[in-house]
Amino acid sequence: MTAPSAPPRPTVQQLRLPLERHGAAEAFVVSASNAEAADVLARWPDGVGSTLALHGPPGSGKSRLAARWAERVGAVPLHGVEAALIDPMELEGRPVLLDHAQDTDDESLFHLINLADAGGGALLLVSRAPPRAWSVALPDLRSRLDAMRTAAIDAPDDVILSAILRTRFAERSIAPSSEVIDYLVRRLDRSAETAALVVERLDALHRPVTRVLARQVLDQIAGEPA
Repeated sequence: MTAPSAPPRPTVQQLRLPLERHGAAEAFVVSASNAEAADVLARWPDGVGSTLALHGPPGSGKSRLAARWAERVGAVPLHGVEAALIDPMELEGRPVLLDHAQDTDDESLFHLINLADAGGGALLLVSRAPPRAWSVALPDLRSRLDAMRTAAIDAPDDVILSAILRTRFAERSIAPSSEVIDYLVRRLDRSAETAALVVERLDALHRPVTRVLARQVLDQIAGEPA
C-alpha cells in the first residue's frame, strides 16, 4: 500500500523587514575633519590643563569621540542637567565626561571645573558651540570658560560621510554599490542627520538602492518645506 503523499507546502512570500541593528559596533573613522581633536583626546589628560572642551556641529561625531575617551580613562558620563543631580564630591579625583555641557546650570558647571582643577581628575565638556559662546551669569565661570582649552571637530567631510552612509545602510542590511555611496556623498548636506534620513527613506521604498532611486529621494527631500 502506497503511503499518501504529503500535502504541498504553502508558498511563503519573503518580505524584507525594516530591521535595524542599533547595537552594531561602529569603527570610529578619522579624517581631516576630526584628526586634530582625535589626537588631542588620545593624549589627554596630558598635564596640560585638567579641563578640555570638545565642540562641533550636530552629527559631527563629537559625542562618539568623547565616549571613546571616557571608555579609555574610565570617566563618569553625565549629560547636561544631570550634573545638578549628583553630589560633586562623589566625583572628586575622577575623570568626568559632560555631554551637552551648555545645558548645565552655572553653579553645577563651576563646581565640576573646580573639582577637576583641584587635582587628580579631568573634565571633558562636549557641546556644539565653544565655551566662550555659552551664555553664563557667574563672572568667575565666564572667565574659566573663556580661558579653557578647546578642541574642534568640523562638519563631516567626504570620508566621514561615506562611512556614516555605509554604517546606516548596514544597520538595515542594505549593501548599495560604491557608485551609489559616491553619488550620495557628492550631493548630501554635510550632516549625519541628513544621511540617516536619506537611508531611512530609501529603505522604506523596499526597492534595490540604485543611483536613480537615490536621486528620486534626494529630489523629494529637497522639495519638502524646511
